[in-house]
Amino acid sequence: MDRSAMAIEMKKGIVDWKQIGEMMTNTFPLRRKEIVEDEPLVAEVKERWPALFSERQIEAEFARLTSVDLKGSLFAGIDQYLARFLELYKAKSGILGLTRLTGQLGEDSSTQRKRTVLLLGLPHFLREDSSCFFKTVQATDDEQVFSKGMKVGIVMVKEGEDVVDVSVILEEAVVLCGLKDIPDAVAMLMGLLFALNIETTLTIQRS
Repeated sequence: MDRSAMAIEMKKGIVDWKQIGEMMTNTFPLRRKEIVEDEPLVAEVKERWPALFSERQIEAEFARLTSVDLKGSLFAGIDQYLARFLELYKAKSGILGLTRLTGQLGEDSSTQRKRTVLLLGLPHFLREDSSCFFKTVQATDDEQVFSKGMKVGIVMVKEGEDVVDVSVILEEAVVLCGLKDIPDAVAMLMGLLFALNIETTLTIQRS
């Protein structure tokens, strides 16, 4: 059975992603039936379909569901309002979090860096508690402690002042790690919400 074969393949040191992709496509109807009808916990889906929690298969599953490129559509939407939001952030000089974030931008800042500032700044702009959705921890912190209470969120893992990892949290557990930055993490989170049929507005959760 393709599902069992995938579980075995995902445990290998070098994964045959072409084979995984073919098997994920073949098992798409079964996977959707399970997720939509049974509404399993995220941990249960991850145990049965581990390939679904990889970057390339999150993007592929989103395309199967919507016929849309995940990162392309998200980043195009962000970029449409990028300049305007950054102007608004800079105008809010009384909000410490926004001042700190916009102060990190220079004339040579990359588009991806600007996207990061826009996304991290949203909770501050909306005057919400940013730690309910975006959290920063140290590499030595206990995962069970920092993920407790986070139903949906993104965690930046630091060693000292350097961000060494960005992870996605669902149902109080890290479901995807090793992401390179905040925009990619938000894209993966959105893809997982679609793939797992989780209904959320992605607004900042109030404590």
